[in-house]
Amino acid sequence: MTDATVRALNGLRDVTMLKWYVIPLLSIVFYIYVIEIKKARETGNWEAIFAGITLFGMDFLNETWNGWVMALTQRSAFWTTPGDTALRTMVGWNIEIMFMFAISGIIYYHTLSKEQSLKILGLPEKWFWAIGYAAFCVVVECVLNYGGLLVWEYPWWHRTFAGIWLIFLFGYFHFYAAIIFMLWLKTTKRRVIFISSIYGIAIVMNVIGLGFMGLVY
Repeated sequence: MTDATVRALNGLRDVTMLKWYVIPLLSIVFYIYVIEIKKARETGNWEAIFAGITLFGMDFLNETWNGWVMALTQRSAFWTTPGDTALRTMVGWNIEIMFMFAISGIIYYHTLSKEQSLKILGLPEKWFWAIGYAAFCVVVECVLNYGGLLVWEYPWWHRTFAGIWLIFLFGYFHFYAAIIFMLWLKTTKRRVIFISSIYGIAIVMNVIGLGFMGLVY
């Protein structure tokens, strides 16, 4: 195992690592969702909530397969987060990242206008902002990697031209593409089924890994 992996596994899901700043961060996330739920009850439009939980579900799925890479290689996941945290939930996931992605889908949704046919630089607005937010996330990830907070082990997942494109496509862009697909589904039933499928796959992968393989990281 790499040094970063060993450090990431140290204290994994250890609640004694919790710090007090988690409480106000949790309150902020709760506040945002409560406000959005209140608006949804008044308008009947639950798209902002659905966008929020869709993106978080995609991140959950991402961190799950990343943990499987760690488990199966017994060397390293694609990315690890060995730095200081209030709680490390997986080798590449911590409570701070989870709070951020819990509201990122809502941020994306409220960036969109109500004009469905609007284009920016020739691209449909939804896709323009999906590219924009994914690119911004890649820049942030590169900064975190440079600072040693987010460690990449494999040469194809690194600060190279090809690596940046992989991180863009499989690290973030599909989060926003999933929201766009969810919004394309016009009925609440279909949207709920789609979102439930994302979480269902991630949960099954974790249950299989933990229950049958003992390899969930």
